[in-house]
Amino acid sequence: MLNIIDEFSRECLAIRINRKLKATDVIDALSDLFILRGIPTHIRSDNGPEFIAHNLRTWLATLGAKTAYIMPGSPWENGYCESFNSKLRDELLNGEIFYTLKEAKIVIESWRRHYNTIRPHSSLRYQPPAPEALQWPAAQPQPASPATPALASNQIVN
Repeated sequence: MLNIIDEFSRECLAIRINRKLKATDVIDALSDLFILRGIPTHIRSDNGPEFIAHNLRTWLATLGAKTAYIMPGSPWENGYCESFNSKLRDELLNGEIFYTLKEAKIVIESWRRHYNTIRPHSSLRYQPPAPEALQWPAAQPQPASPATPALASNQIVN
């Protein structure tokens, strides 16, 4: 499993699951996130072979993202991810038996969504890191009246 955590918001951005993960899998997961959220200043990771691979380091350097590798045998340097891994194990993995890779992907993704949107986090004053926004009927956007036209993002206003 490749767990990608936002250190600031504590949101689990992705969990990639496969029988073996290589540097190309890390690049694939990160590129999807970079497209959606932008390129971060730093990527913190352990020194596993998939993270120190030449093609991954070259790709990150080309994008301008710096790497912050933790020292071998120093999991406390990556505390947010280690804390997440502990919660994932305690709350899900210790109580599940996965018979197929597809089953694991579905169940773990469901747990990831719960972790991000519903599960309270003590470090965030018992709020989830990315709660789902509720849309009440009164809160839905109303169409603009003819007297006040809506501005398009490419219009210039004097």
